[in-house]
Amino acid sequence: MNEAHARDNVARERARIEASLAGLDGDIRAAGSLRGQQTGELEEGASGLETESVDLAVAASLRAELAAVGRAEERITDGSYGRSVQSGLSIPDERLDVEPLAERTVEEQRLHEAAGLL
Repeated sequence: MNEAHARDNVARERARIEASLAGLDGDIRAAGSLRGQQTGELEEGASGLETESVDLAVAASLRAELAAVGRAEERITDGSYGRSVQSGLSIPDERLDVEPLAERTVEEQRLHEAAGLL
């Protein structure tokens, strides 16, 4: 994959993740503010806490993805983008088009996840 195409794909991922994270952070702040003002039933408060917990988990996942964007950008800069961080094998362009942040081949990723190393 050429560098310009790789940079475009990774930049799109960064924009998507940052937009999602910005919206979610706003939701989390608003929920926290509303919870502080809540005077209703205990069940209503519990539902709000569950929603906030899910939002916090999603935000953590998005931050992890953002870290992966940074690693992909570093690999583009140093010329190792498109190669497995594990084996150095080439990652097919088709995979990188679908998953621009891929760090391993499909098989290596499967084994990595099976080992619980997400």
